Amino acid sequence: MKAKPPESRYVLILKCPDRKGVVAAVSGFLADNDASILESNHFNDGMADQFYMRTVFRPDGAMPPIEAMRAGFELIAQRFSMDWSLHDAAERPRVLLAVSKFGHCLFDLLHRWRAGLLQAEIVGVVSNHEDMRSFTEWSGVPFHHLPITAATKAEQEAAFLGLVEELKVDLVVLARYMQILSPQMCASLDGRCINIHHSFLPGFKGAKPYHQAHARGVKIIGATAHYVTTDLDEGPIIEQDVRRVDHSQDPDRLVQIGRDVECAVLARAVAWHVERRVLVEGGKTIVFA
Repeated sequence: MKAKPPESRYVLILKCPDRKGVVAAVSGFLADNDASILESNHFNDGMADQFYMRTVFRPDGAMPPIEAMRAGFELIAQRFSMDWSLHDAAERPRVLLAVSKFGHCLFDLLHRWRAGLLQAEIVGVVSNHEDMRSFTEWSGVPFHHLPITAATKAEQEAAFLGLVEELKVDLVVLARYMQILSPQMCASLDGRCINIHHSFLPGFKGAKPYHQAHARGVKIIGATAHYVTTDLDEGPIIEQDVRRVDHSQDPDRLVQIGRDVECAVLARAVAWHVERRVLVEGGKTIVFA
């Protein structure tokens, strides 16, 4: 039996001043162009008087080519002063992972990708250590070793950004990459770099955060995935999660629990980004999960 070809899907994302008729205009445009809505989410930020919308649709008849759809929608976008984009869901974002010596988030993301659970193309792994080379290459992904010292930081970051350009990377994921990016590199990756932080921000900073948490008798531990900005660990937050803990669990057990949370939080953040479910507005995000 011949396999059925995959269904074409498109994603429309927009934000604009909140006005009557936006949803009707979008849905009417899609209906007039033989498109059927599969998913639609919207949010009205009454405090900022802004409207946000994400719509997934497919052809349901003789829908025009995507470029013609973009040209046709421009008239609606101008009428409502929209900031918008229209994407073919078949065009998967190209992702570059960065890791140091802790591999749990890397293992999780590569597994999800190989299992077809991540709508992206992982094009490489960058590391300042060699520890993750064998697993990365076993997974069929190119490994790039870029060692770094205080004296070579500028050259290493230039090589890192060179890879981003060479591989046409859409998203860099810091999967426990234990280096602080320079302000220049943060600016170069603005809006396309996600970090996983081993705390439910704000939290314990510095070395051995789980040991600090244990010493303070914390009752929850967590993780935060956020976009990287020049303000260390203060970029727009995409996802967070926590687990309850108690006095019976030693620091090593907290590390195990924390790593599980980190993997889950980072995976959700990356998935939502590549599925174009995240809109950044100033220092925060709107996530249509």
